[in-house]
Amino acid sequence: MTNSAVSESIHRTVLLEEAVEALAIEGDRAEGTYVDGTFGRGGHSRKILEKLGKQGRLIAFDKDTQAIAAARGIGDTRFEIVHDSFAALESALAARGITQLDGVLLDLGISSPQVDEAERGFSFRQDGPLDMRMDTTRGRSAAAWLATETEQNIEKVIREYGEERFAFQIAKAIVAGRAVKPISGTRQLAEIVSGAVKSRENGKDPATRTFQAIRIFINQELEDLEIGLETAYRHLSPKGRLVVISFHSLEDRMVKQFMAAKARAAQPDRRLPIRAKDLPKPEVKLIAKRKPSAQEVASNPRARSAIMRVCERVGERP
Repeated sequence: MTNSAVSESIHRTVLLEEAVEALAIEGDRAEGTYVDGTFGRGGHSRKILEKLGKQGRLIAFDKDTQAIAAARGIGDTRFEIVHDSFAALESALAARGITQLDGVLLDLGISSPQVDEAERGFSFRQDGPLDMRMDTTRGRSAAAWLATETEQNIEKVIREYGEERFAFQIAKAIVAGRAVKPISGTRQLAEIVSGAVKSRENGKDPATRTFQAIRIFINQELEDLEIGLETAYRHLSPKGRLVVISFHSLEDRMVKQFMAAKARAAQPDRRLPIRAKDLPKPEVKLIAKRKPSAQEVASNPRARSAIMRVCERVGERP
């Protein structure tokens, strides 16, 4: 069995049915064009393809080379995979002559195979090289970044992306540690962090927030999300839907604020004589906020922090 096959067998797509249902792929919308911004191991993409009509089209994105390999096993002419971040959506659509989308799904965070495979360096549960790149063919590894970055910038990343209150102590310990020996392994970094964190949250390893912060920074996850949200919205057709599943507070806050801003109509100067029917209308309407059921969390504990938000572009379809 290939690595891709093994990975797919152990990966459980969070909110699978709920997310695809939220795209409302029915009627003439089944012949539309959709985007799965994070293919992973293809759970959402395969479910979308089940609902698409003969003329429907699905374009999926992923940075991970193993995800790309899994995607190439889908023998469906309506499907195409792009080896890139969903932040590249604008150029990808332009290259294909696509101007409007009927739905966009973004399932953020990392997949179970990425966490479980020690050589990827995302987790401290097993010892492995400190890499953390979703796309191992591009960019700097976490080890390379930690080897040269200033203490002040390391602290900033851990504090802002990990919401870690011991960021100062951790950054100081990392710089002291690398002066003795290069920090190249996941367990090595976890032990340095553990020694710097004086109190622990119940049920959470002291290295959790630091690993999250470095992963988000190395992969530019928040920057990609900001670009992806704006691009997806800009190309949504009337009645088109944007569905986003996030797994930590920084992501969810960005998604919530983005959708809320689009759902608020611009307020004109009250002193101007404007009729009610001429007042600006909201650009989107908020459809849903969902969390995994207790049953799903029980069978897949990694789903416990997931939050799905859905909005729909206002207007009538041509």
